[in-house]
Amino acid sequence: MNRMFFSGVVLSVFSTCLSSGLADERMNVLFIAADDLRPELGCYGKSHIKSPHIDRLAERGMVFNRAYCQAAICRASRVSLLTGLRPDSTEIWSNGSRHKHFRDHLPDIVTLPQHFRNHGYWTTSYGKIFHGAFNVRSGWNDKISWSAPSWYPGPRYYYTDRGVRIAREVFARKTKAKGAQIDDWVNHFVLGLSHEAPEVDDDVLQDGQIAIRGIKALRENRDKTFFLALGFLKPHLPFIAPKKYWDLYPPEKVKVAPNLFAPRNATRFSSTNWGHPRSYTDFPDKGDPSDQLTLELTRGYAACVSYVDAQIGRVLDELDRLGLREKTIIVLWGDHGWHLGENHIWGKATNFELSTRAPLIVVDPRMKAAGCKTEALVEFVDIYPTLCQLAGLPLPEHLEGTGFAALLDDPQLPWKSAAFSQFPSKGYMGRSIRTSQYRLTRWARNDKPAGIELYDHHSDPQENINIADKPENARLVKQLTEQLKAGWRNAIPAKEK
Repeated sequence: MNRMFFSGVVLSVFSTCLSSGLADERMNVLFIAADDLRPELGCYGKSHIKSPHIDRLAERGMVFNRAYCQAAICRASRVSLLTGLRPDSTEIWSNGSRHKHFRDHLPDIVTLPQHFRNHGYWTTSYGKIFHGAFNVRSGWNDKISWSAPSWYPGPRYYYTDRGVRIAREVFARKTKAKGAQIDDWVNHFVLGLSHEAPEVDDDVLQDGQIAIRGIKALRENRDKTFFLALGFLKPHLPFIAPKKYWDLYPPEKVKVAPNLFAPRNATRFSSTNWGHPRSYTDFPDKGDPSDQLTLELTRGYAACVSYVDAQIGRVLDELDRLGLREKTIIVLWGDHGWHLGENHIWGKATNFELSTRAPLIVVDPRMKAAGCKTEALVEFVDIYPTLCQLAGLPLPEHLEGTGFAALLDDPQLPWKSAAFSQFPSKGYMGRSIRTSQYRLTRWARNDKPAGIELYDHHSDPQENINIADKPENARLVKQLTEQLKAGWRNAIPAKEK
């Protein structure tokens, strides 16, 4: 690790904090995550999704139009963000990476919430922050990061008569244990239907329960300096939200993706086998979903976004009611994107734009550019140092991101020249670089190249045509490949080096 480099960043951050007055008072942090959330919200200029509460939050803060995760899968993305390290440093590249826990490889790493706890903050989480199916139960949570025990809701997913019946059948078929009680499915991770619209209140479902506990934590700890993390589970599959949110999207008004086909000239590594969606009983084991299922999944995703939006709104309303708005920094992020059939993919786990780009909204009551948007390229690994900047905390030397607090005052500042993501496929690692115009992904094993992709976002924002093999692009491919190999340090703004 280049200690001189990080010392320079610390000095730059310290100067920024002093000049902007960020270190004058101690601020709370409300840290909100939504699982598989695409940047298709009103504040991102998308009118087909109803997200009034997140849009209201955006009016108080800054929308980052080009924010990228470091790996488009839940566990790897979250570990990267929460440790401030990139996947090659955490050695967590996917949900099935060889390390059972990131501390198996990094036993002494100081996580983001742990750093705040070490500096006097009361820290806790409700819902999915560190990854894991029922992460508190499975041991993938990180206990030393929190002042109080984390809480994760129940595994039950299904609430309609049909959904419950199918879940029971799946549980009975998979357990085959003598004497197994069929109603035990509610305590297990059971994948039945891919979607349903139960006529229940918000609080019956898991994200409503997370909102309740978040509100309770705000009330009980309003006099403390807190780092409160809320990890909402939707819009992750299964797409289940109370029926009233489905009713916001009449089937006749729902539009499915226009590019339900693989990109032309894509490599053999580019796509996935849609493993997670195919785990559900109503999604085909082979081939494409029917037109009707495609429509219903598109509709269900939108309903889940609106449901999560409503829960976030409840928490924000309580923050305001308690008089904590001017004392609290808020960060809202989705851990990665999701393909709703685009690029002939259902799910995440790719190096395409739709997997790697996710929403990021930051609110600081002291910021000068509230209500603005920025086109600056930022990465999720930058969130850790940014919150340190805003809270006036020292930066740990291990961080591999760049704090972007300065953008909250001036969204037009020249910033990073590129963002970096990666994800493996078929035994090869895909490394992707996103510049202001292009995405280049290089597939290799032991640095021996096996495929290359190049997409021009000015002419092809949906990444429908791989143009890497065009003779006229040879020089550009070479330039971007060299930039990719040079790595993230060479993409940092000059004044931050």
